[in-house]
Amino acid sequence: MLTIVISLNTVFAQENSGNDDAQTVERSYLELPWIRVIPIKDTKTGRQYELYIKLPEGYSENNDIKYSVLYFTDAMWHIEILSGSIEYLMKNAILVGISWQKDINEKLKKDVGAHTSRFRDYSTRKSSNPEHQAKYQFGQASNHLTFIRNDVIKYVENNYRTDPDNRTYFGYSLGGEFGAYILLAQPDTFKNYILGSPSLKGDIPYLSKLESNAALKYKDLNANVFVSYGALEKELGLYAEKFITMLKTRNDESLFLKHVVIESADHGRAFPMTAVRSMYWLLDLIKE
Repeated sequence: MLTIVISLNTVFAQENSGNDDAQTVERSYLELPWIRVIPIKDTKTGRQYELYIKLPEGYSENNDIKYSVLYFTDAMWHIEILSGSIEYLMKNAILVGISWQKDINEKLKKDVGAHTSRFRDYSTRKSSNPEHQAKYQFGQASNHLTFIRNDVIKYVENNYRTDPDNRTYFGYSLGGEFGAYILLAQPDTFKNYILGSPSLKGDIPYLSKLESNAALKYKDLNANVFVSYGALEKELGLYAEKFITMLKTRNDESLFLKHVVIESADHGRAFPMTAVRSMYWLLDLIKE
């Protein structure tokens, strides 16, 4: 297992000293030795990913404890705030971040960014625009869920002392859409679902069909669900409310729903509050 290092090299920068003289300043980067980086392959597609794993303090000292696990997508974006939150709130939890595809097409990576695979992996529907569909390959959430169930979760539970009955998923924006899909497609994947500002525009009809299938296949979802969005996210909030109504109309006594609107927040500002408030919610469920 590798240790994540934000940078292995010390770099030097020329900074203006204010009097036209160049000054050489040594610059280094923070190392996070408690975050383990594990390469992992999607055995179905052959795509390469990484897991960012943080074990709780004292993990190696007590072999009797089985730990709850918090899995989250968009790992590079979310690792810092979630790591800091559980450090103080949930000392007996393992953190597992799932990266974007590492061996993505270099041209696409350059044009769109390192996060480009999220558009394919977290989305449930293909684009009606042939050009966009060819470029991004939207609508492969089912493949990514298979990867998480068959490769990611199996790896974690085979190598760490975990509680399989206490898995949590955290996803924001497009990751929230992916979480809504998991909840209705294969609800037993996780016990707790945190869906922050889920991007559900255009997804409600598809999710409704999925919910109908879930009602036939799963009598009870047996899940705890946290759904949030910013008060300024008018359109997104509308679709999130439709999703919440869909869940409520199930009259499923095994489904416990927490609905939070983040005051005075747009899509960007809603994220940090969603992360912190959902961790407090999760703490009450885990009851360490």
